[in-house]
Amino acid sequence: MESTIKAPKKIPPQHQDQQPGIEKKMHPRPIYDNDEPGSGKLKGKVALITGGDSGIGRSVAIFFAKEGADVVIAYLNEHEDAKETAAAVKKYGRDALLVPIDIAVEENCRHLIQKAIEYFGKIDILVNNAAVQYEQKDIEGISGEQLDRTFRVNIYSQFFLCKHARPHLKDGSVIINTTSITAYRGHETLMDYASTKGAIVSFTRSLSQSLVAAGIRVNAVAPGPVWTPLIPATFDEKKVEQFGKDSPIGRPAQPAEIAPCYVFLASKDSAFMTGQVMHPNGGNVVNT
Repeated sequence: MESTIKAPKKIPPQHQDQQPGIEKKMHPRPIYDNDEPGSGKLKGKVALITGGDSGIGRSVAIFFAKEGADVVIAYLNEHEDAKETAAAVKKYGRDALLVPIDIAVEENCRHLIQKAIEYFGKIDILVNNAAVQYEQKDIEGISGEQLDRTFRVNIYSQFFLCKHARPHLKDGSVIINTTSITAYRGHETLMDYASTKGAIVSFTRSLSQSLVAAGIRVNAVAPGPVWTPLIPATFDEKKVEQFGKDSPIGRPAQPAEIAPCYVFLASKDSAFMTGQVMHPNGGNVVNT
């Protein structure tokens, strides 16, 4: 299927021994921008994006900047990747605040929100996107430490950030959570990860009901296979080489093919949508 993004059809074998992965070590490099101009849909807005240094988060930051938004980019410790993202944002004339932080800890989430408010004075859009995943062949291999870390990064952080952002969110504000196709299809070697993604779907639906009267919309995006640093950081070389080939389109998405969903959900184009999940997954039909 033809795309405006010239995505490579093959991915060579590769692996990284660190989570959540380093973008500059990937080959080919992911595609984050479609090089098309924005149309001012987010002019004057401020967006906070977790996991904004690379992957889907980087592309969302770039697409938001093209639409006129300034961005706060929260990330763990991938400093060079984060600097690249900030440079891309500034190329489109917008400002980027980099905040290295571990969002698994509630106090850090409170601090992140405060940093954003101190720097930009407001938050209009919160994108809960950061995640980790650790492959295990069976449930006996999932330690209590791994289970706790996966839940804390992937779903606890979303509760924490929404909780501490809530006093600053006003009528017209937007929250977008990144879930996954695994929330609907499961995954035999990512059981804890898929569980967190299922929790995010329920969290999104519940929070949307809680905040709808305040004029705050809450939606989610459930990508299928996407070529991001998390993939070579999770799977062995053979699985990386085959990654995404089982999708109907026959390849993984590039981040720039996922980011437009976030632009849509962040803008007035989706004013009649809340509590919903978008499914850019390469043609897989899921039970929503």
